[in-house]
Amino acid sequence: MLSVIIIWLYMLITCYVTGFACIRVIAGNQGFRCRRQVNCLYAGIGVMTVYSQFFSIFWKVGFFANLFLTGGCIICIFLFRREFADNLHTCRLTIRPMKAIILLVLFLLFAYGTSTGIIHYDTSLYHAQSIRWIEEYGVVPGLGNLHSRLAYNSSAFCLSALYSMSFLGGQSYHCCAGFLAFLLAVVCAEGMEGNRVTRSLLHKPVLSDFARILGVYYLLNIFDEMISPASDYFMVLLVFFVVIRWLELIENRETSYLPYAMLSVFCVLIFTVKLSGAMILILVLKPAAVMIKEKRFKEIGRFFGVGILTAIPFLVRNIILSGWLIYPFTSIDLFSFDFKIPSNMADYDAREIQVWGRGFTDVKRYGEPAGSWLPEWFQNLDGTNKLFFIMAISGTVCLFFFIIYVLIRRKTSLMDYIHVEITFTACFLFWLFSAPLIRYGCVFLWLTAVLIWGHFYLIISPHLDRFRIYMIALILVGAYKLTSFGAEAVRGATAEYIIKQKDYERFEMQSYVLHGYTFYYPVDGDRTGYDVFPASPLKAEDIFRGETIEEGFKDVIHQ
Repeated sequence: MLSVIIIWLYMLITCYVTGFACIRVIAGNQGFRCRRQVNCLYAGIGVMTVYSQFFSIFWKVGFFANLFLTGGCIICIFLFRREFADNLHTCRLTIRPMKAIILLVLFLLFAYGTSTGIIHYDTSLYHAQSIRWIEEYGVVPGLGNLHSRLAYNSSAFCLSALYSMSFLGGQSYHCCAGFLAFLLAVVCAEGMEGNRVTRSLLHKPVLSDFARILGVYYLLNIFDEMISPASDYFMVLLVFFVVIRWLELIENRETSYLPYAMLSVFCVLIFTVKLSGAMILILVLKPAAVMIKEKRFKEIGRFFGVGILTAIPFLVRNIILSGWLIYPFTSIDLFSFDFKIPSNMADYDAREIQVWGRGFTDVKRYGEPAGSWLPEWFQNLDGTNKLFFIMAISGTVCLFFFIIYVLIRRKTSLMDYIHVEITFTACFLFWLFSAPLIRYGCVFLWLTAVLIWGHFYLIISPHLDRFRIYMIALILVGAYKLTSFGAEAVRGATAEYIIKQKDYERFEMQSYVLHGYTFYYPVDGDRTGYDVFPASPLKAEDIFRGETIEEGFKDVIHQ
C-alpha cells in the first residue's frame, strides 16, 4: 500500500503539471484556468498516455521516459509558474476541511484496494506480458506473431508501463487502473457538494446525478479487481468521467465550444484504450457543429490536430505490432510487411473475440444470426444486467419515437440530451452486436438504460409528487450495497500488502532457446504472468526476422 501511495503522489504531480500545461496551451487565452483540479489530472492522464505511446515507438518505457517526463514537468512549472501559483492558491481557499478529509479517506481507501485483490485471468494471459514488452523493448515488429494477443494494442498498457517503476529493480507495479478509480470516486463525490443532495432529495435531480450513481456502482463492483491493469477498467472509468462532465455542461447551459472540444479529445483517447468504445466519438459532432457555425476554422484545425496527435501513436503501434492499422480487423488492408499477421489468423482472432463475448467457446458459432445466440446470451446474464438490458432495449425503441416527437415539435432545448442518448445507444448496439461480454461494455449497457429512462423521468417529474420516493429507495439500496461492500472488505482485509503491492501471479514454465534468447511457455494452461519473460502460451517456432528480438518476428509463411 505504501508503494502505491508513493507512486500515486508521483502520478498526481506529473499528471497535474502536464494536464494544466496542456489545457493552458490548447485553450490559450480563452479561460485556461482549471475550475476543478481533477480536470487537470484527467488532462494529464491523457497527455501521459499519448507521451508513453510515442516514447515506446522509439525506446523502451522506463527510466529515461520518467527522466524526460520529470524534466518536462520542471520546464512547465517554470513557464507557467504564475498560473500554477494562482491555481494552487485558489485550490487551497476552496477546499474546506471536510472535503479534504473525504479526499484523504478516498485516497487511502483506493490505495489499499489497489494494493491487494484479484488478478484478472487475462492479466496473466497477456496484459502483464504486453506491459513487460513495453518496459523492455518499447514496441517490436510483428510481436503478434509470437502470441496474437500481444497484438491487442491498448494505450492503457503504455501508461501502465510508464508508472510501473520496474526500472528501480523491484517488482513492476500496476497502479494506474486504481488511480483512475480514485479519480472517478472524487468526481462522483462532487455530487455531495453544496446543496446538491438537498436538491435531489426534495427538488429536482439532474441527469449527471444518475451517471454518478452508476459510477459509484461500478467502483463497488471492481474494487477488488482494479489491481489488474486490464484495458476494460481503463475504458469504462474514462467513459464515466466524460459522460458526467458532458452532462454537467449541458445542465449548466454551457454555450462555449471549448469544454466540449476538450472532452472530445478524451473520446479519441478512449478509442485508443479499447476499440469497444469507438462509437463514443459521435459526441465530437457537438463541438464540431458549434465551431463550424461560428466559423472558428482555426480552432477546428487545432482540435483536429490534437485529435490526430492522440490517435497517431496508437495506430503506429498497431502497424508495428501486427502489420494492420487496427488489429484484428482486416477490412482496412494497407500494408504488406513481412511481419504482418496473416489475414486468416486475424480473421479467426476477430471471430474468437466476438464469439467469446457472446459467452461461447466454439468459433464455428460466429455466423449465427442474433435470433439464435441472443436468447442464450441473455439467459446467461445475472438478474441486474437482465434488467438493464430490458431497460436499454425498451429505451432505445422509445428514444426513436421521442426523437420524431422532438423534431415535429421543434423542441431544440432537448437536442443536446438526445445527442448524448443517441451516442450511448450507438455504443450499446455496437457492443451488443460485436463482442457483448459484460466487462467489455457494461458502461454502455447501463448508461443507455439509465440516461434514456432517467431523461423521461425528469421530463414528467414536474407532474409527480414533489417528494422523490425514488430517492428513499435509492438510499436504502445504496446503504445495503455499501454495508455488504464494507463487510466484504473487512473479511478480506490483510496486512500482507501494507508496504508493497500484491505482485503478478507466477506459473510453472518450460524454457527453450531461439537465436540465443531463452523463451518460456507454461507447463499447464495458457497463462504466463509477468515474471518469466519472454513467454507465450505455446512453444513458438523460429520466427525471428533477423538475429535479435529488436528486429522482430515474422509469420511462418515468410520463413
